[in-house]
Amino acid sequence: MSDEQTDTGTGWPQPAGPVRPDGPAGEPDPRPDAPDPDELSPLAPQRPAQPSDDEPAAEPGVEPVDDGATVDLSAVSRSGESPVAGSAGSAEPVVAGRSRWSAAGVMIVALLALLGFTLVVQLKTTSTDPTLGATRQEDLVRILSDLDARENRLQQDIRALEDSQRQLRSGEQGRQAALDEATRRADELGILAGTLPAVGPGLTVQFDAGVKPISANRVLDAVQELRGAGAEAMQISGGDRATVRIIASTYFLDGDNGSLMVEGRRLSGPYTITVIGDPATMRTALNIPGGVVASVRGDGGNVTFGEREVAEVSALHVPIKLEHARPVS
Repeated sequence: MSDEQTDTGTGWPQPAGPVRPDGPAGEPDPRPDAPDPDELSPLAPQRPAQPSDDEPAAEPGVEPVDDGATVDLSAVSRSGESPVAGSAGSAEPVVAGRSRWSAAGVMIVALLALLGFTLVVQLKTTSTDPTLGATRQEDLVRILSDLDARENRLQQDIRALEDSQRQLRSGEQGRQAALDEATRRADELGILAGTLPAVGPGLTVQFDAGVKPISANRVLDAVQELRGAGAEAMQISGGDRATVRIIASTYFLDGDNGSLMVEGRRLSGPYTITVIGDPATMRTALNIPGGVVASVRGDGGNVTFGEREVAEVSALHVPIKLEHARPVS
C-alpha cells in the first residue's frame, strides 16, 4: 500500500482536485476574462446572472415571462380546432367552427319552424268555408241533392251522346241516324234561342213586392239560379199579362214606379216566371240561405212556388235578321 492510500485511510488514493491554472511563475492567470477555477467546479454554487447594461432589470415581485411560444399539437382535433399559442397546458383550445355551425343550425331550425307554421295557417284558411260552416243541416242536404241531380243530368247527356256516336258509325243506319240527330239538335237550339215553344214538367215562381219593389237584380239572380239548376226554357209575365221569352241575351232594367223593363218591354208587378225543368231541384236552388228567396223576403216581399206537371212556355223571341252571315251547306 502506498503512502497516498495510507493517508486517506480508505485504501484508495486521494482524488486529485481541480488544478488552478497559474501564470508563468505560479502566479494567477493575468487574463481579465479568464474564468475563476472555483466556478468551473460542478460543486460550486450557481450565482445569479447579472443583467447587462442593455437589458432592463426585472422589477421586484414580477416573474420573468418566457418569450418563446410553444404549440400544443395534442390539442389540435380533427374537427378543425385551432391550437392556442403560449405555454404548454397553459390554456384550453378555442373551438371556432363549432360555434359558427351552432348559430347557423339554430337559424335553419327557426326558418323551418316559421315555414311550417305559415303552411298550417294557410291550409286551415283555405280549407275552411265560413258560408258552409254556418249552414244548417237541412240546407246542406238540399245542396247535396241539387249536386246529385245535376250529376245525373250530365250522365244522361253523356249516355245520349255516346248512343248518337254509335248510331252514326253503324253503317246502313248512319244516314238516318244523322238526320234524326240533326233534327233533334235543331229543336233543342230552337228552344234555347226562344224561336220554338216548349212544354214539360216545370215550376212557376211568383214575386210579390213588399215595402220595396222587386228590383231587376233580384229577377236576374232568380233567372241565373234557375239556369244553374237545369232550367231548359223560361218566360216572365207581368200583372198586365204581358209575357217575354227569356233567353241568353235577355236583359232586365228597373223601370218607373216599381216596374220592370225586359227586352225593352215594360212589365208591372207581380212578376211570374214559368220555367221547364226539374221542379224539386229548381225550388231547392232558390231556397238556398242567402239566395233569391231570402233576399226578396229581407226586402219585405214574398216568393210563391207552384209545381206543374205540364208547364208551357209559349212566348217566342223574334229572331235576329242576319244581313251578312249565311249557313254553309
